[in-house]
Amino acid sequence: MAAVTFKLTIINPDGIIYEGQAQKMFLQGDLSEFELLPHHAPLISKLKEGDVVIDDKKSIHVKGGLVRFYDDECVILAELKEEI
Repeated sequence: MAAVTFKLTIINPDGIIYEGQAQKMFLQGDLSEFELLPHHAPLISKLKEGDVVIDDKKSIHVKGGLVRFYDDECVILAELKEEI
């Protein structure tokens, strides 16, 4: 049986950072950490600095941003941490 997933796109002003399907994702919301799974209720939230962890395999560090989840599609507008 195929795994249930949702579409995930992470973008910043420079372009697309990540695009693909995900089974779960952990985020640092402005009030607390939370997890998104397929069929999650519609959501809009601010993100604070921390890691966006996709399927316990890929981690993207962000300085902040916004997340929108609706109809099994997640879009994150992210400000990435600058490399020194």
